[in-house]
Amino acid sequence: MAVYTEVTDEALIAYLKLYDIGELHSLKGIAGGVENSNYMLTTDQGNFILTLYEKRVNAKDLPFFLGLMEHLSEKGMSCPLPIKMKNGESLGLLANRPTAIISFLDGFEIKRPLPKHCFEVGKALAEMHLAGEGFALTRRNGLTLEDWRPLFEKSADRADEVQPGLRKFIETELDFLEANWPKSLPQGVIHADLFTDNVFFLRDELSGIIDFYFACNDLLAYDLVTCINAWCFEPDWAFNTTKALALVKGYESVRPLSEDEFRAIPVLSRGSALRFMLTRLYDWLNVPPGALVVPKNPAEYITKLKFHRGIERTELYGIEHH
Repeated sequence: MAVYTEVTDEALIAYLKLYDIGELHSLKGIAGGVENSNYMLTTDQGNFILTLYEKRVNAKDLPFFLGLMEHLSEKGMSCPLPIKMKNGESLGLLANRPTAIISFLDGFEIKRPLPKHCFEVGKALAEMHLAGEGFALTRRNGLTLEDWRPLFEKSADRADEVQPGLRKFIETELDFLEANWPKSLPQGVIHADLFTDNVFFLRDELSGIIDFYFACNDLLAYDLVTCINAWCFEPDWAFNTTKALALVKGYESVRPLSEDEFRAIPVLSRGSALRFMLTRLYDWLNVPPGALVVPKNPAEYITKLKFHRGIERTELYGIEHH
């Protein structure tokens, strides 16, 4: 359960007086997520999400995250909207944590996506990329190419505890990616974490995108391959060509990929798989005592990375370029 900081009734009632959203009805911790403490907040004006930002989130980044949601909402994207306090601010302090109250989106996660869901996700991602144009703030991706080796060094000595030979495997992959990473592809605001639990559907229609707390400026095509990794593998971690084709078609129905972006999909997919494997590896080896959150096993992304290493050309995924 993603609740690291408990909130007392007294503190919450006092905090809500800063807003104009009615009287408290209930507060319930939300399972899922690994970065922040999230609660379902219900007042006599409806449901909201109460988020307390924990130490892994840099408070200096919060204006970017909250401002981006406001910008995307103004551009017509269905995403959570920060609720402003009576003084016009979106960010407060509760239980000694930076805190925001966010609008509630109806919908649910599709745990076993079909190709039609993948098409809608690809389409929504491209719409987000276009809607992000003109957003005044920028944020560097703190988990991109130059960050991967320093991150790995925190786990290198114990990597072989997870899988024999894993340390050498990762070192070889880092060498390859550092030598072959594309630098000149189109960039913009990316979500960077568009997994199935961050997309809501209602009656098979995409109803919204949530959790922008990894959003940053980086290669747009890198965001697309992160979706391929998250949406286009089966529960046994086998690649599903039909889903990948649908996802890319959905994306290109809104924003066609350049030839260079299309050609870069294999190396970008390897990089994205490595990025999520490295964070999971670190969390797996560093579970804090008494933690309520079960870390995700890095084995899934080790398998996905090995798959991508066998793909030399984008066409070998079964993906078409239009």
